[in-house]
Amino acid sequence: MKQHESEMTDNMLCLAQDRLLVPAGLDLDRLHAAFGQLLGPGIDFGDLYFQHARRESWSVEDGIIKDGAHSIEQGVGVRAIAGEKTGFAYSDDIATPALLEAARSARAIARSGNTAQARASRAGRALYPALDPIDGMDNADKVALLRRLDGYLRAADPRVQQVMVSLSGGVDTVLVARSDGVLGADIRPLVRLNV
Repeated sequence: MKQHESEMTDNMLCLAQDRLLVPAGLDLDRLHAAFGQLLGPGIDFGDLYFQHARRESWSVEDGIIKDGAHSIEQGVGVRAIAGEKTGFAYSDDIATPALLEAARSARAIARSGNTAQARASRAGRALYPALDPIDGMDNADKVALLRRLDGYLRAADPRVQQVMVSLSGGVDTVLVARSDGVLGADIRPLVRLNV
């Protein structure tokens, strides 16, 4: 059981790096360069928080496609801790120049304060497979499923007058790199079917 959880966690870490770092030309060496901008005299701890969220939704009303939407949001947050002070900076652009600028900004915000140790956190465990439900079916199959549900509901009872069916899916990918060397990831898939 422990080995399976370890494999799932390693798989999540690789997938998160592939989704978040690789497209931006980032790697662990570039993250170390960002920590070089973030850490220094007066800064006790720092972390980099990368997130990519992909969403999709389809709706069918009375057998007709009413809506189809797809969105992607991404960014990187940087936190610097100096004693009781915390500096945050954020960029929607996951790229080396934006990451370095956010690191310098977070450091500048947090520079004053007393020194303190950052609390260590426990590593998480994988609760579900790191799947992307949006890629699980192609678009035509998703719409066909919604239309089949519409037909099924209408055939179940002649009193059915209106049917609205929607399918939405999404996947959040998170990668956190801490200044103490801890690297963690989570991939959170979600699918919702409403009738």
